[in-house]
Amino acid sequence: MSKVYYCRVNSKTPAETIQDITRKLLDRIVTEEALELEPKIPLKVHFGEKGNSTFLGSENYLGIIEALGEKGIETCYMETSVMYGGQRYRRDLHLKTAAEHGFDQIPIIIADGEQGESFTEVEIDKKNFKTCKIGREFLNFNQLIVLSHFKGHFLAGYGGAIKQLSMGHASKGGKLAMHMGIKPRIKSRKCQKCELCMSRCNEKAITIGTKSFIDHEKCVGCGACVAICPVKAISIFSIKGILKAATQGKKFREKLAEYAYAAQMGKKNIYFNFAMNITRGCDCEPRKMKPVIQDFGIFVSTDPVAIDKACLDMAKEIGKRFRGGDQLIYAEKLGLGSTRYTLLEV
Repeated sequence: MSKVYYCRVNSKTPAETIQDITRKLLDRIVTEEALELEPKIPLKVHFGEKGNSTFLGSENYLGIIEALGEKGIETCYMETSVMYGGQRYRRDLHLKTAAEHGFDQIPIIIADGEQGESFTEVEIDKKNFKTCKIGREFLNFNQLIVLSHFKGHFLAGYGGAIKQLSMGHASKGGKLAMHMGIKPRIKSRKCQKCELCMSRCNEKAITIGTKSFIDHEKCVGCGACVAICPVKAISIFSIKGILKAATQGKKFREKLAEYAYAAQMGKKNIYFNFAMNITRGCDCEPRKMKPVIQDFGIFVSTDPVAIDKACLDMAKEIGKRFRGGDQLIYAEKLGLGSTRYTLLEV
């Protein structure tokens, strides 16, 4: 049975108290579970999409950053590119968004490269995926502190540690595989034949000419061409693709669990879930949203399944039931963690 430690918070809890709480929780789990900390530990975060106002601000992480510094541990923020438009689909614009949102205290690594093209195929041999495309830079570290915003999500039902591991560690191609399992297409009428996409395609799957197209037999779905096209002539979105993504339900959540399994293989991660600013939608949505339930706590564990289950259970107790619990059962079957936990208030 896994242990999950937590402290209660509410919407009026000041940032300084949040910082004290996270330090206390980090010290508690390191001591109680006799954890050995690596000399370099990145913080896996989400910078929030431009236009979103309920993402978790960097002030919530300063206590952890200071605690690591006092222990002589080097740290940085880590993230990956998104597969859609917005201002986080390319490294330079992603870094600009991070700075605009206050993430400037420590260095930042965008783990899947300039356009989302840098990844490693991690072998898992599971039901939906034989391999998973994980941002290459993640493989340079043996331990991460995974900082997750617990909230709702249209497809997953909820977002927490498992989603931060899966979608948050996947390269563009991995995100494509989880969402749709389809590959990008060129809208020939919009194509300006600049051939930038060809320069980013390692598989030589793109032909630019009278009729520009992508050879789906060669394409691995990395998504780099989508990111680099200056006129948005390459797209993953189609009626067929959107319908497929919206109707896969349980299968989508299984894919999340499998990618989470791949992301944490061989690592000694620590997971924080912040049940604060709990909205119906994801921090990727470029709009203002209102919380659907009161803030109720900050949680820490070495088990991503247990910490998500603890958050779902406590949310249900205080009046909000989120969908997506089936991914925990599947994740447990994979060996990602346990749905059985002991909750310890700190």
